[in-house]
Amino acid sequence: MKQRIIFLAMLCAWCLCISAQVKVVAHRGYWKTSGSAQNSLASLIKADSIGCFGSEFDVWLTADGKLVVDHDKTFKGMNMEENTLKEIRTIKLDNGETLPTLDEYLRCAQKQTTLRLVLEMKPLSTLYCEDEAVKKIVKALKKYKLLDRTDIISFSINACIQFKKALPDTKIYYLNGDLWPYRIKALGLAGIDYSMSDFQKHPEWIKEAHEQGLEVNVWTVDKEEDLRYFISQGVDYITTNEPELLQRLLE
Repeated sequence: MKQRIIFLAMLCAWCLCISAQVKVVAHRGYWKTSGSAQNSLASLIKADSIGCFGSEFDVWLTADGKLVVDHDKTFKGMNMEENTLKEIRTIKLDNGETLPTLDEYLRCAQKQTTLRLVLEMKPLSTLYCEDEAVKKIVKALKKYKLLDRTDIISFSINACIQFKKALPDTKIYYLNGDLWPYRIKALGLAGIDYSMSDFQKHPEWIKEAHEQGLEVNVWTVDKEEDLRYFISQGVDYITTNEPELLQRLLE
């Protein structure tokens, strides 16, 4: 009986340790709630209001070299790379907000939240455009003094490498799911930020990444059974459209 009690106590302590390590990242902000919309300023503020660790958002470079926050390359009839900022700013999000510039988003984050920002730079049509976007994003993060609160992610390995050169102390993660952890380590990146399907194909990558000293994020996990699985696997971060559900499971 005594041994059983000790075993259960150790098991509970282990589960609590894993839960404490998993951090909640709201995917495109907390948008599945009243008055919010994906990648809106409201979604950023609402993610902060429920105590998320971080809020993920997406950045494009427009045809006239401006930075805007949006997920899809083509959104409500506008192409983020082919249209100008003035044209794109006619877009209204589902909550009535104007599609935000990166300046507006960072200004809001600086003044109204304490969240960690997870900035995804979208792959662009040319390496030149990507390099220009990297320079402008770095400049904006420095302008708003948010480097110490920002992680950077991208599907573009070129963008990851350029960010690493410009910001050697910033955490940068690769998204595409086609590189083994040891290759990410060799590039000097902070970790892997792969889809749920990537980890279902290669569950061993979680352990291998940790053995390499890398961090692990998984996206986009919304179902309870999947959230429970990745909590049990000891990933460092889970990016989700259901941050309150994940918080309840971690509690």
